[in-house]
Amino acid sequence: MRSKLVVGNWKMNGNLASNQTLLKSLIPLLASVTHARCAVCVPYPYLAQTEQILRGQGVSWGAQDVCEYEHGAFTGGVSAGMVADFGCRFVIVGHSERRALFGDTDAVVAKKFAAVLKAGLTPILCVGETLAERESGVMEQVIARQMDAVIALSGVAGLGQTVMAYEPVWAIGTGKTATPDEAQAVHAFIRERVAELDVRAGDGLPILYGGSVKASNAAQLFAMADIDGGLIGGAALVAEEFAAICKAA
Repeated sequence: MRSKLVVGNWKMNGNLASNQTLLKSLIPLLASVTHARCAVCVPYPYLAQTEQILRGQGVSWGAQDVCEYEHGAFTGGVSAGMVADFGCRFVIVGHSERRALFGDTDAVVAKKFAAVLKAGLTPILCVGETLAERESGVMEQVIARQMDAVIALSGVAGLGQTVMAYEPVWAIGTGKTATPDEAQAVHAFIRERVAELDVRAGDGLPILYGGSVKASNAAQLFAMADIDGGLIGGAALVAEEFAAICKAA
């Protein structure tokens, strides 16, 4: 039985003062959430602060990206081993904003995925289509291509050690969201594609929904058979809203 997981992606938001308020507010709000796992993925500079506040509190934390290389002359890069030093459990890889704004190709995402696994951390692999891709009927081909690049490098066994997140690009930060049935259909496609290669990996793979999840729609989305939680953007910056989503899981 897959357990529910809710991960907050802070993106490029926060400062020392606001982070402290948010994290310390979350601890009592999430204390009663025992039936789902909760985590936050914060900007690199705040990993030490997050570790200090959340260690031992039942909430995990992670990074939003890593460099595909372990070390070397890569100015500005941060390796998976470096974020592991701060107690991270998760690392988001392949987020649509990294793909679209920073040019992360499927091949680069696959290398980052492998680097996270090698460091002993859990990748949260993001896949998803743009509105144009959905409307032109190539949604499944796009998602399959994104998954296949990772499988080709790390094998389907690699996916068995990970979390996936379906994020329809057209629903991120727009206030739009796929209906529960629309989201469920894509999650089922993802699971079936993995299960074709490894039934156990497919059955056990947690797949999160990452398209404008809010407290008002979380319960309906999380009730779907193949939706195992959420990757939460803006709502993760409001303690009460994020806690309500976690409780809905």
